[in-house]
Amino acid sequence: MADDGGNVASGAAGLRPPSLLDALTPCVTLIVLLALSYLLFGDTASSGPNQIALVFCGLVAAGIAYKNGMAWSGIREAVVQGIATGLPAIMILLSVGSLIGTWALSGTIMSMVYYGLKLLSPNYFYATTALVCAVVAFGIGSSWTVAGTIGIGLMGIATHMGLSPAITAGAIISGAYFGDKASPLSDTVNLAAATAGSDIYAHIRESLWTSIPALVLALVLFAMLGRPGEFDATAVLQAIEAKIKVSLWSFPPLALVFGLSIARISPVVAIFSGALAGALLACIQDPGRVIAFANIPDLPTGLALLKGTWAALANGYTITTGDKAIDVILSRGGMASMMNTVWLIITALAFGAVVEHAGLLGRLIDPLVARTTTRSGLVSTVAGTAVISNVITSDQYISIALPGRIFRAAFAERGMAPVMLSRVIGDTATVTSPLIPWNSCGAYMAAALGVGTISYAGFCFFNLLNPVMTIVFTLLGWRVITKQR
Repeated sequence: MADDGGNVASGAAGLRPPSLLDALTPCVTLIVLLALSYLLFGDTASSGPNQIALVFCGLVAAGIAYKNGMAWSGIREAVVQGIATGLPAIMILLSVGSLIGTWALSGTIMSMVYYGLKLLSPNYFYATTALVCAVVAFGIGSSWTVAGTIGIGLMGIATHMGLSPAITAGAIISGAYFGDKASPLSDTVNLAAATAGSDIYAHIRESLWTSIPALVLALVLFAMLGRPGEFDATAVLQAIEAKIKVSLWSFPPLALVFGLSIARISPVVAIFSGALAGALLACIQDPGRVIAFANIPDLPTGLALLKGTWAALANGYTITTGDKAIDVILSRGGMASMMNTVWLIITALAFGAVVEHAGLLGRLIDPLVARTTTRSGLVSTVAGTAVISNVITSDQYISIALPGRIFRAAFAERGMAPVMLSRVIGDTATVTSPLIPWNSCGAYMAAALGVGTISYAGFCFFNLLNPVMTIVFTLLGWRVITKQR
């Protein structure tokens, strides 16, 4: 399992192979520190404390490598190469931040919400909720944004209709995570593809083979749980119309991103082009709001428009309309909003690179992989590792990044393409994170939707079915992608 540096370490003169204690020390230390981080900092642990834990444990692993005879120059080079694998995802994340900022400014996000709410069916509320959340999450690439915006509104609607908050939360999360893991704008999609070494478009295409059946089954289950009811969205839609200009003309930036993605243009180019299109649309469709956001009364109009859109690209958009729900939806985005995630990716990749370079991962994983004689067994091992990582580390991004580093060589040895690994990671690490109360995603969803994780977890049908689908597909020999395909 170890990389070239790890293999050299076990065979070159003066270099000692790592012991089991060597291999366990940084990993157990990381588990303890991440648990302590969650205990002390709660939901804010991923905004810095987890990164500090990763850096510290990376230094511990580096010290073990040095003790075993490795040169500091080799360790440093391994870290540089490890972080380099995540740079495409980091650039996409920054572009996504800019896109969210300008789409909030231009009214594109609010128009998606507005027209999405019009699709609600009183007879199949749960199924429609999941479908609307899936569509919106696919459009913006963020499950958290969907849950924290239209998810809050849908929870209020369910309460007024006398429907189950737990089932509604499960429907919101199911749809949001389908859209999240199917969107080229999603940070989890880009991270899974980057850490496994696969092409993002190939990753999305293969993920849909397991995600669509899981979503269809989930929608059927939600439809069976639904019941007839009456709901009039007029008041909500009128409140949006009174505060924000909504129009079908707000969708060209979305169409542009989709068009460039279909044309297989670089995701960074596609997404940042969508961000710039959102900025241009804001200047055309509602220049007064852009000028007001620039907040310099005496500035010439042209410069005010430039400053407003530039600020939205960099730091996101903020607005105070007097309607709290609308303010929450629109006050977001900017490259700056992605920096905590970028920081986490860098430190996770650095830690994984050191542990792998030192041969510590090989010492832990090779015996387990050696006992796995089939491809389905390896897929099941990756799935189990991803889920356990979500439980132990309490962080979705770590659970995506580390299995990608750990199992890349094993998948190559079994003749499976990197896209197989990225698909399994997405089908397990991404979707199971909101099912765990102490995981950052589970804590966020519970706080945003006002329903305990234990209460809604059993109704997150998509999140429960998707890991099963990826294992079943492999057992049946479906979509087992080899390196030659």
